[in-house]
Amino acid sequence: MLLGSEKRPLRVAIIGAGPSGFYAAGGLLQQSEYSVTVDMFDRLPAPYGLVRYGVAPDHQKIKSVTRIFDRTASSPRFRFFGNIDFGTDITHADLKQHYDHIIYAVGAQSDRKLGIPGEDLRNSLSATEFVAWYNGHPFFSDLDFDLDCETAIVVGVGNVAMDVARILARSIAELKVTDIADHALERLERSRVRDIYVLSRRGPAQAKFTNPEIRELGELEDADVIVRADELELDPASEKEIAEDPRAARNLDILREFAARQPSGKPKRLHLRFLVSPVELIADDDGIVASVRIERNKLEPNDSGYLNAIGLGEFETLPSCLALRSVGYKGIALEDVPYDERRGTIPNREGRVIDPASGKRLPGEYVVGWAKRGPSGVIGTNKPDALETVRLMLEDIAATPPAPQPDPASIDAILEQRELQSISIDAWRILDRIEVAEGEKQGRPRVKFTHVHEMLEALEQALKMPVAD
Repeated sequence: MLLGSEKRPLRVAIIGAGPSGFYAAGGLLQQSEYSVTVDMFDRLPAPYGLVRYGVAPDHQKIKSVTRIFDRTASSPRFRFFGNIDFGTDITHADLKQHYDHIIYAVGAQSDRKLGIPGEDLRNSLSATEFVAWYNGHPFFSDLDFDLDCETAIVVGVGNVAMDVARILARSIAELKVTDIADHALERLERSRVRDIYVLSRRGPAQAKFTNPEIRELGELEDADVIVRADELELDPASEKEIAEDPRAARNLDILREFAARQPSGKPKRLHLRFLVSPVELIADDDGIVASVRIERNKLEPNDSGYLNAIGLGEFETLPSCLALRSVGYKGIALEDVPYDERRGTIPNREGRVIDPASGKRLPGEYVVGWAKRGPSGVIGTNKPDALETVRLMLEDIAATPPAPQPDPASIDAILEQRELQSISIDAWRILDRIEVAEGEKQGRPRVKFTHVHEMLEALEQALKMPVAD
């Protein structure tokens, strides 16, 4: 029987329900050459991954992309299995038995460390953890740290660093109209943080934030942006970079505008520092971060032209009780799936997974998103990336060994046998309606569930309620 025909559709499993997974699912279901069915698995009951748990709560417009994903999820050839963890609840061997193709869409779930003394002190966290905490990710909702201090440090100048600095600097009135998690709103309302320092080891020409992200800092209700004009001076190589990069040139214009401003006396100050690196986090008597020692840098090109930050041996110490690092992200290894430790990705060629030892393709296995290319781009970047992988998958159909047991009911039987409670897309929509309804009462987009057991209990209660005529 021809694989990809109406009588024998191509069976595809997607691991991960974030943007890259949904873009891949959409690409497969919208094409008309082959008949395809998609089963998507995620360890959390709620879909949308980074959109739900990574996008800042004050950026609601970006979250509207879920409407596109909802259309994909409405296809009769799509199934969602939430609350199912790959590697434990369902294994690689299970998927190979029941699916023709597997797509890994697991993102970059871990962060890169600074590699400095004191990094493991209390109140030293990754920005990834902090973002997940204020967005209500169930695995991070109970994170314990202290905001009972006046100064916080954010290391890095990408968009994630801008997000965490901005959330710390926002007024409570600004945050109360977002979908920030209730526990985060309560903690931030009691925060004593008044100075937020954002540290970049290189100069303004090399900053990774986008124009809208940096411009937004100058519009905060409760915070002045402080930039030192001397740290915006460019070396010849940086001047060349600026001349060739309109985005970087606009960033520099905005930073110079900030540097020219006189502080207005707002209750908070957001300091953007360039050409400085943290070299040590210093503890108080209780083992909590109390200050950070930073070193001034200069930029020197290496043989390839990359501008390295070289320490000048000039130091200063900033008080700080909270240190958030945002200096890069990497994927984590999956059970029985190849992993590139250095790059933090699944080894692949244009999305086709390969065995790193032999360099040979693994038939029927594919990867999309940050797990494919590393942590780069914005949410929309994942669409062409996913469609590239989908195109190659469809090219490979003729050479694909069909799964031994493709019956869709076999997956339901496995989950039932293992006594696992999976969440369907219809069940998620019930939870979604509950969140949105609670948000409407408070003038917010939604009030999120922040623990898995709360989601399951709410769903059980909702399913017991009589249906209105």
